[in-house]
Amino acid sequence: MLQAVKNALLLPDLRRKIVFTLLILIIYRAATQVPVPGVDKEILNQFLNSGSGGATIIQFMDLLSGGTLSRFSVLAMGVYPYITASIIMQLLTPMIPALEELSKEGEQGRNKINQYTHWLAVPLAALQAYGQVVIIQQSIPGIIPDFGFASNPLGTTAIIVSMTAGSMFAVWLGELITEQGIGNGVSIIIFGGIVAQMPGRIWQFVQLEQYGQLIAFSLITFVTILGIVIVTEGQRRIPVQYGKRVRGTKVYGGQSSHIPLKVNSAGMIPLIFAQSILIFPSSIASFFAGSESAFIAGTATFIVQWFSPRPDAWPYWITYFMMVALFTFFYTDIIFKQQNLAESLQRQGGFIPGLRPGKTTEDYLNTVMRRITLIGAVFLGVVAILPWIVGIIPGLGSSGGGTATLLITSTGLLIVVGVGLDTMKQLEAQLLMRNYEGFIK
Repeated sequence: MLQAVKNALLLPDLRRKIVFTLLILIIYRAATQVPVPGVDKEILNQFLNSGSGGATIIQFMDLLSGGTLSRFSVLAMGVYPYITASIIMQLLTPMIPALEELSKEGEQGRNKINQYTHWLAVPLAALQAYGQVVIIQQSIPGIIPDFGFASNPLGTTAIIVSMTAGSMFAVWLGELITEQGIGNGVSIIIFGGIVAQMPGRIWQFVQLEQYGQLIAFSLITFVTILGIVIVTEGQRRIPVQYGKRVRGTKVYGGQSSHIPLKVNSAGMIPLIFAQSILIFPSSIASFFAGSESAFIAGTATFIVQWFSPRPDAWPYWITYFMMVALFTFFYTDIIFKQQNLAESLQRQGGFIPGLRPGKTTEDYLNTVMRRITLIGAVFLGVVAILPWIVGIIPGLGSSGGGTATLLITSTGLLIVVGVGLDTMKQLEAQLLMRNYEGFIK
C-alpha cells in the first residue's frame, strides 16, 4: 500500500492530478466558511448548544452536509440539488423517447443530457434554498430577521441567490476535479465534506470524556464499513459462452466469460432519494403548526414530531427502511433495463449455457438480479436506520439523541466507502497502465 502511494506521487502526471484535487478540496472547505447574508450567528450557536430536539435534528443533518449547515454557509446545500436533478434525469430518460434517443448517441448525447441536468439543478437549488431557510427559520426563530418576500423581498432574494450560487459553485469545483483531478468530482466534494467532520466529532467525545462511547462507535463504524465493502464489491457471476465464427482460415470467438451482477447496483442513491421524499411531510406540516384550528395544528405537530429524524420517531425510521428497500428495487430495475444485457449478448454472439438467447435469457437475468437485489435492499435499509438502532441501545443513545452521536451518518458511510473504492480503482488503473504495482493485490 505505502509503495503504491509512493509510486503514485513519483509519477508527475498522477502527482499533478492528486495535488490539483487536494487544492480544489481546500478551496471548497474555505468557501464553506462564508455565511448566508443576514444570519445571526450568535442565535445559531445558542440553539445548537441547547441540546433541544430541534438542535439534534439540525446536528444530524449537519453531519451529512459536511458541517456547512451548522455554520449556515452559502454552501449549506452542497451539490445535492445537482444530485437530485441527476436522479430525476435518470428516471425520466427511459420514459421520454427524446431523452432515450439522446442517451444512445454516445458522448455527444450524454453531454446534452448533462447540460439539461445543470439547467434543472438551478431551479431545484433555488426551491431547496427557500425551503431550507423556512425550516431553519421555524426551528430557530430570529436567525434571519424579516425573511420573506412580503416583508423583505430584496434580502430574501439575496439569500436564495447566494445559496443557489454556492451550490452551483460546488458543482463547478466538482467538475474541475473530474476533468483535471482524480475520481468523480461531485462525489469527491461530498466525500471531503463528510470526512472533514470526523476529527471534530472525535474531539467532542474526548472533551466530554466519553471514551467508552467513542470506542463503541468506532467499532460500529468499522464493522459497518466492512459490511458496506463486502456488499458493494459482492457480485453474482453469470457464465457466458461465445460461439465460434470461421472466416477463411481463422476461427474467432469460442471463449468463455461472465456477466458480473452486483449485489448493490444502486449505491447510495436510494437513501438520498428516500430522504428527499421524507423531508416533504414534515416540511409541509410545519407551515400549519401554528394554525388557529386546534385539529389542523395538532395534526401538523404530530407529523412534524413523528416524521423527523429523531431517536424516538420510530414511524420515520420504519418508513425510511421501507422506502430505501423499495427505491433500491425500483432504481436497480431501471438501470438494469437500460443496459439491455440480453440484447447485447445476442448481438455479440454470446449465450448463457443452457438458455436460449433473447427472451429466455432476459427473463433469467431479471430473476437473478431481483434475487440478489433483495440482499442489497435489506442491507441498505439496515444501514439507513443504523442511527436509530444505535440510538435505542442503552448507554449509546443517552446523550440527548442517539442519531446525533454517531461519528458519521450511515449515508455518509456509504458515500465515503463508495467514493474511496472508486478513487482507489482509478488510481490502480493509472498505476497498472504505467507498469507499476497497484493498491489491490
